[in-house]
Amino acid sequence: MIYLDNAATGGLKPASVQNAVLASMKCCANPGRSGHALSLACAERVLACRNLLSDLFDGYGYERVVFTKNCTEALNLALFGTLKKGDHVVTTYLEHNSVLRPLEALKKSGAIEYSVAQAERGRLCAEDVVSLVRENTALVIVTSASNVTGEAPDLKAIRKALPERVLLFVDGAQGAGHLPLHMKETGIDALALAGHKGLHAIQGAGALLFSDRVNPRPLLYGGTGSESFNPDMPEYYPDRLESGTLSYPAIASLFEGALTVKAQRDAGADILFKLTSAFYAALANLPKYTAYFSPNHCGITAFAHESLSSEEVAGILSERFRIAVRGGLHCAPLVHKAMGTFPAGLVRASFSPFQGLKEVGALVNALKYL
Repeated sequence: MIYLDNAATGGLKPASVQNAVLASMKCCANPGRSGHALSLACAERVLACRNLLSDLFDGYGYERVVFTKNCTEALNLALFGTLKKGDHVVTTYLEHNSVLRPLEALKKSGAIEYSVAQAERGRLCAEDVVSLVRENTALVIVTSASNVTGEAPDLKAIRKALPERVLLFVDGAQGAGHLPLHMKETGIDALALAGHKGLHAIQGAGALLFSDRVNPRPLLYGGTGSESFNPDMPEYYPDRLESGTLSYPAIASLFEGALTVKAQRDAGADILFKLTSAFYAALANLPKYTAYFSPNHCGITAFAHESLSSEEVAGILSERFRIAVRGGLHCAPLVHKAMGTFPAGLVRASFSPFQGLKEVGALVNALKYL
């Protein structure tokens, strides 16, 4: 099968990631929970991964790298753990439901209010976001890249235009591994990561990185392997936010995937821009199709057929051509409303930096048949 659903989960994993997972299955020790050699060795690899992620994303030290099972959990931890009653939040029309639903839940509970910035000029600009800031705005949360169109907001411009007191949280699900996300340089206070996409890890690998301006409250309570005498959670990070056993195989895979990104990110981003550019140009010559994306470094494309639904196109591509894409709303309803593709949705084909023009050609030929 030609796998073009990489924005959902990266289908191709580097050999180093595969080997790390296999090796971890031979050692089932619990990192940070025992003092024997195997447990300590696993704990050292976990610490190495924290340090690597902090370095890769210009973070605030290993203590402020917390592992989660995915980006959604990291976003929930950041939002529910930081916001308090009476706060206001600004978000954008580009966001995934992993941002929108926590905000809606907090709003319905009476805790917060939130506003959604629209693209008044066709693309999201800093002015669109900052115009919604109020006196009680606690934070702005914005995606690093849309999972539908690949649009990447200018995070530096948004941070520069925001009042210093307002925190900037970033959903890094689609941008991490493809785009240069530098926390200190950009002024990002919290960055949520999905390891299984652009960071080449397996499913179950996620992380939340946060600055010293953010002190999230725990959402889970339980054992940490530290301060076992204390009936409360430890006050220090990362222990304060990591109850229970960590997924060592996922973290081992994330470590190797992050090493791959560190060595190859720019080259991979260039490949993805080349592939999305080639597909964009080819789609322009197919009269029955409309493109809803621009060439981008995240490998994301979205399009519609004039008469077939997005689910029909995705189904035919899978069954007849063995090409994996995704149809529908992609858990991002507001961007579809903004583009006029709600509720029908779009077909999304998302490429990997480990692919090439061969995969683009196969998709184009299948669409010509349709």
